[in-house]
Amino acid sequence: MTVSNQDTTTSFTKSTSTPASTATGIGGVIQNYRWTWNEQPIHVVYETLGEGAPVLLLPAFSTVSTRGEMRGIAQSLSSQFQVIALDWPGFGDSDRFPLEYQSALYHQFLQDFARDILNTPTAIVAAGHAAGYAMQLAKNTPDSCSKIVLVAPTWRGPLPTMGATPQVAGGVRGLVRSPFFGQVLYQMNTTSSFLRLMYGRHVYVDKSQLTPEFIANKRKITQQPGARYAPAAFVTGAIDPVQERSDFLAYFQPLPAPVMVIIGEKVPPKSREEMDAIAKFPGVQSTTLPGSLGMNEEYANLIAPIIKDFLGTVS
Repeated sequence: MTVSNQDTTTSFTKSTSTPASTATGIGGVIQNYRWTWNEQPIHVVYETLGEGAPVLLLPAFSTVSTRGEMRGIAQSLSSQFQVIALDWPGFGDSDRFPLEYQSALYHQFLQDFARDILNTPTAIVAAGHAAGYAMQLAKNTPDSCSKIVLVAPTWRGPLPTMGATPQVAGGVRGLVRSPFFGQVLYQMNTTSSFLRLMYGRHVYVDKSQLTPEFIANKRKITQQPGARYAPAAFVTGAIDPVQERSDFLAYFQPLPAPVMVIIGEKVPPKSREEMDAIAKFPGVQSTTLPGSLGMNEEYANLIAPIIKDFLGTVS
């Protein structure tokens, strides 16, 4: 199948390999989706587990983003549903080419993936920054989404959240993409000590889980060839799903599908404001649980039963 959309050509093939259980996976069957963006073929890895109605799991964007962070939720849901977890282009086990990663790429990718692979109304569980992409998919193609669960949803990258102007953020992004200095800067921000600091500050609540093995596995994710390009786009706001808060909140007025938001008790204050704003919209179900921005991984055992109940009772 080939689809042309202005200057973007999208094509796909899919193949199945053997069951897998790795540090970056969910313990299911790994498959491959061949997608093309601006004449660049990109192999996107996704994984399926279980049988039943489909549920798409979208990991948060971050320097260490992989479908593996959804493992706990996936394994719990797989007793009742067919779970599909993916690695975004530029992250995880998917191709990490030195592209100009931008929100348009991810909006188009998710729309194409839903059309080509899912082919039926699907429940979506989206963590962090994936929230905006899930909501836009539901707005643009209402028949593709049956229900949506947003876990610690965010919409603005770290540097813009800290007040960096687009010019400053763009300058930082350019530095990280540069051949020599960019690699040095990236390595400085992916050391084990730096990753442990960031996890302890606003990702995980229970610091005892940040063992040397845990941090080593996370750092391994950051060391793949081409690993710095997409994370640099995330950190500097280039792949923010929207540019204005009002546009993000507009996704929920009216609701394109039944929505639940799961809020972490310890998320940073600015992120908490956004989550509380979503929870106030008519029709949005919400619950607050232990955790911070990485609660989809750290507290999967608490989140999964809430998701099961929501998916099983909302029509």
